[in-house]
Amino acid sequence: MRRADLRRASNLQAKYGIDGDGVGLLYDGEMTAAPVAPAERIETIDVVRGFALLGILLLNILAFGLPFRAYFDPTVDGATAGLDFAVYVGVELGAEGALRALFSILFGAGVVLFATGPRAKPAGIYYRRQFLLLAFGLFDAFVLLWTGDILILYALAGMALYPLRNFSPKALFATAALVFGYLLLFYGFMFMVLTELPAQAAAVEARVAAGEPVSAEGRGVIDEWAALRANFYPPPEVLANEKAKFGADYAAAFAANARELGALFAVYPLFFFWDALGCMVLGMALFKTGVLQGERSAAFCWRLAIAGVGVGVAVNAWEVAMKVGSGYAVQWVSGISVPTHDVGRVALALGYVGVIALVCRSGGLARVRSALAAVGRMALSNYILQSVVGLALFHGFALALWNELPRHQLYLVVLGEWLLAVLVSVWWLRRHRFGPLEWLWRKLTYYGAGTRAKA
Repeated sequence: MRRADLRRASNLQAKYGIDGDGVGLLYDGEMTAAPVAPAERIETIDVVRGFALLGILLLNILAFGLPFRAYFDPTVDGATAGLDFAVYVGVELGAEGALRALFSILFGAGVVLFATGPRAKPAGIYYRRQFLLLAFGLFDAFVLLWTGDILILYALAGMALYPLRNFSPKALFATAALVFGYLLLFYGFMFMVLTELPAQAAAVEARVAAGEPVSAEGRGVIDEWAALRANFYPPPEVLANEKAKFGADYAAAFAANARELGALFAVYPLFFFWDALGCMVLGMALFKTGVLQGERSAAFCWRLAIAGVGVGVAVNAWEVAMKVGSGYAVQWVSGISVPTHDVGRVALALGYVGVIALVCRSGGLARVRSALAAVGRMALSNYILQSVVGLALFHGFALALWNELPRHQLYLVVLGEWLLAVLVSVWWLRRHRFGPLEWLWRKLTYYGAGTRAKA
């Protein structure tokens, strides 16, 4: 680690007394956890985390309350006109991908705090922490039936970050660029395949229908598209499995959900792992350069806010126009084939960092900042709370609202969950030092290592 980077890490930890997830701990010589005063915290990071945690529900609510393909394709639930369409466009412009990027960026920043500087935790503690996060994720995914869980992904991707902890900001930016370069190639390849393969298969099928001879290669094209098509236009057995997941029998729902998770885990190495890792590495670099803490000048924050939001919304608007203009063609709504996806989502995420940094610097919106910071300090607890509420609202053994509410009404549920998260977080943190799951995570991370985390 370069001397300047070590000095920065040391100064940050001494100034703010925070650990790897930014919740705010001071450690004595025995690594005993104790809370810091609110004024000593990095407010910008807490607020950004709270903003991201609430905002990500704008997307996740679609997977909770509608068939999973509706997350990407509004034709699944008929959200192509009226109020539902307006909601779809608004979320696509201002939220899709960006909140997930913010979450990943903040996770990377947490690694810098946890694993560098004079209070750096050893590899054993770091990896124990990651395996515990994996356990939380497995509980969320399997027991709470949340197929869209990101904790498993963050636990796995985070394990690759420890060797990068001492990289210079320049090296981290370069590493992030390499990851995003891979994703660009992946998206571009999938876009080409999904543009050309359906047309090729249709041409061969027309020849078969006309009784013309078809080569083995031609029949292979039909088979290849049929296998790929099942991922974007689910066959009856897949739709039946999803319906069973939201049925009245928990045991059947558990089995159906496990089958969905198995299919999802199979594509982690191709796409999802890198989607998270790229932003995590970027977050490490942004923290080491003081961007996430709001330490850069007001002029820098203004430029970041204007450029980030401007570019992000412009790219997202172009993508929406292409989706609508193409009649929601599969290459535009597959979720893994739009080449400009990372440009829009990362730019918008950085723009939000700039906006929040400016608000925090100004001292304005004090109550809003305080509420978001409380939610951010309990991010793990609030994330699991979203799954608990989703389980209670949408599954057949509870209120059975899955696929019963139109898209715009789901956002009334989102407003209610936002209010719940704020009230619970503010109430809890007035009485306790950490959120309940944050406390448990610390307790288990340092168990047997001479550390105690007080509730």
